Amino acid sequence: MTDIDIRTAVSGDIPAIVAMLADDTRGAARESPDDLSPYLAAYERLRTDPHQFLMVAVRGPMVVGTLQLTVIPGLSRRGSTRSVIEGVRVHSSERGQGLGAQLIEWAIEESRRQGCSLVQLTSDMARPEAHRFYERLGFVGSHIGFKYQL
Repeated sequence: MTDIDIRTAVSGDIPAIVAMLADDTRGAARESPDDLSPYLAAYERLRTDPHQFLMVAVRGPMVVGTLQLTVIPGLSRRGSTRSVIEGVRVHSSERGQGLGAQLIEWAIEESRRQGCSLVQLTSDMARPEAHRFYERLGFVGSHIGFKYQL
């Protein structure tokens, strides 16, 4: 996939990112592509935070993938820094061609560059195909996640 460019997202990429976030059963129930205002406000918060990396994969003029990487300094693990991968999406026309792996590889390399000792992510329990994908890339299921809805 040499014709893919992974770069920092710009505000003009937000509609394409939101469309990918909404392009499945789970995302369709929680995303609102018709009202971009909350996403643009979130983008501004991300853009100004040096620990946040909102990335897009672009083929020509088209955004075909995205992910968010968050770098978190911490005290546990002897004061190590970790990163969290969130919101990994690949456009439906690009799935199965290695783009997801390319995005995750970018995130792992950037995490190394940022001095992280651990890369983590969560995946919805209803996404077994995503679990297999992450396991193929070397991730190990190690914890049970909990959420508290506010």
